[in-house]
Formats: sequence, C-alpha cells, structure tokens
Amino acid sequence: MRIGDIPVDPPVLLAPMAAVTDLPFRTVCEEFGVGLTITEFLSAHALSVGDPKTTGKLTASLDGRRFGVQIFGREESMMADAAKLAVSIGASLVDINMGCPAKRVVAGECGSALMREPQIAQTLVRAVVNAVPAHVPVTVKHRAGWNQDNRNAPEFACAMVEAGAKMITVHGRTRTQGFSGKSDPEIIKLVRDAVPSHIPVVGNGDVLDVEGYVRMREQTGCDAVMIGRGAMGNPWLFARLREVCAGRPDPGPPGLEERLAVYRRHVGLIETLRGGPRTLHEVRKACAWYARGLYGCNALRLRVWETPDLATARSLVEDYFTQLIERQSRLGLAPEMGAGRDEIDGDPGAATTAASASVAGEAA
Repeated sequence: MRIGDIPVDPPVLLAPMAAVTDLPFRTVCEEFGVGLTITEFLSAHALSVGDPKTTGKLTASLDGRRFGVQIFGREESMMADAAKLAVSIGASLVDINMGCPAKRVVAGECGSALMREPQIAQTLVRAVVNAVPAHVPVTVKHRAGWNQDNRNAPEFACAMVEAGAKMITVHGRTRTQGFSGKSDPEIIKLVRDAVPSHIPVVGNGDVLDVEGYVRMREQTGCDAVMIGRGAMGNPWLFARLREVCAGRPDPGPPGLEERLAVYRRHVGLIETLRGGPRTLHEVRKACAWYARGLYGCNALRLRVWETPDLATARSLVEDYFTQLIERQSRLGLAPEMGAGRDEIDGDPGAATTAASASVAGEAA
C-alpha cells in the first residue's frame, strides 16, 4: 500500500493512542516490523503556543524511520502551524483526528464532533494541505458517525478526499459507542466502496490478532489495517503479520523468554528516551502489558504499582518471569491463566513468591 509516495509494508499501521504511542512504544513496534507508526494525538493549539508538555510528545522515530504525526483542533491557523511543526521534525505525513470520542475533545468541538460539521472539517483539511509540502500527505481518521442514526462515514470520507486527504482511516464505532459494543466492518466497506480507488482506506477497530486482521481485510476490502489496543504488550503481532502478508506461515505467539526480552527492551527505551519523574509510572504500565494473561499477573501488577523505585519494580518482574519459565520447564504447564484464574498453581512455592497477595479483579 502507498500513501501518496510513501510505501507502507506490511499494510498495517500502529494507531495513535493517547499516553500509549510514545517514542519507546513506537520504537518497539517498528523493530517488530509495523508498516508505519503515528504519534499519539496532539493538540494543535498546544503545539502552536509551544506548550512544553505537548511539544515533548512531538518526537521523530529513531534511525530515520518514517512516521506520522496526528493533530487535532478546529482553528485553521493553529492546525496549519501544528502541521508545519510536524514536518519540521521529519514527519512523513500529517494525520488529522476527527474520531476521538473523549468528552473533553468533543466539548471543544474537535475530534469526532467534526463529523457533524463536514464543511468545517473540509476547511481544516485544506488549511493543513496548504501548510505542508506537496510530498507530505495529509490524512484523516474518523469514526462511523456521531451515533447510530447518523452514520455518515462514506459521505464524510468523500468530503475529506475532496478537500485533499490522501488516506482515510475509519474506526467502525460511532462516537456515542466510545469503545463499547463492537466495531462494524460493514461501514468500513461502505467507505472503501465510496472513496476513489487510488485513495487508501484503512480499517480500524477490534483487531487483536492475526485472525482479526485477515477478517478485517476480507470483510471490508480495506487496503490496510490500523491496530491500537491489540498491540499493547503485543508488538510481535506486527512480526506475525509481516510474515502472513508476505505469504509465509504465521510464526505464532512468543514464548516467555521473548516476552521478557521485549519487556527489557521496552523498559530500556523508556529509561533512555523518556527519563524523568514519570519513568517508574511508564515501567509499571509496561509490566501490566507484558504480563497480561499469564498466571499471577494481577498480583504482580499490584506489587509493582506499590513498589517505590524502579530497581525493585524491575526485580519483581524478572523474578516473576524466571519462576514462570522454571514452572513451564519443570512441570510442562502452560503459562497462560485459564478462565477465572490468576495465581500460579501447581507450585506453591512459586505462588507464594510471585503472587503473595490474594487478588481479585480483571486481568491487566
């Protein structure tokens, strides 16, 4: 797939997610072969006035890899300024968020609220197109519509293309759904059928695994798939998709050793690229992601969130994985927890060490 002159191979993109797709996470996903990453969505207003918290998130990918920057707003001049800033740090494309359902964003008449104002949305696209060099594509990400009675995604997408958008990404939920219910592939198919064939359409929503990717492509005819929550703690999904898209066998999920190795890599990037007072917070999040679904994950998560320093947090995770690996090797038991299970069973000693607390609640 190509976005203008930009190749995206394999045809799978990492979705921009607030407080998730920072530079360390994007780097891990790039190393596993994702076709393109996009920064978390950034306020055009905050960028244009130089807000340090927001500008600190405007980060170029490492080693010259292509990346996109996503911005949101409804003021033409500020959207243009933000787009110029994105290009100045080397962004290959500028994506405009017209799909965020968050109340604070919608209250400012941004994000998915713009789907109720297609003419204003068009003026924003034109402003950004005019602000960036011709070789930098401007793209739009939006939802199925505002609500079930106003699913105007096909018409809206065509209007954005008319204004100059070079790619459309459609999340198959409405704004009022938020992230509840199910993403509807049919609305994505309708967008693909409506938009000119030379404009790529990317499907988004509920793709968590290889099977979900294949199903999205087959059901919608989309040119590529954007994956968000399914990649959290699961960057090797992109390596699997790279193989499948090349016509090779799916290598399957990672083993415990690989999970631990990627956790170490991710934490190392957090320490190197972010640093500062929030480092421990980000390491705690990574722990929850990479241990998710394994025996004792909830107890581990709580212990890590209670630990006061980075060294102790890393030690807890190392011990946890070491014991899981030993348990699997010695007893031949799968590390994944069954329905309704959390603690490590089959080895009371490991259970006591790795999951001393009695924990209730859903998996991390």
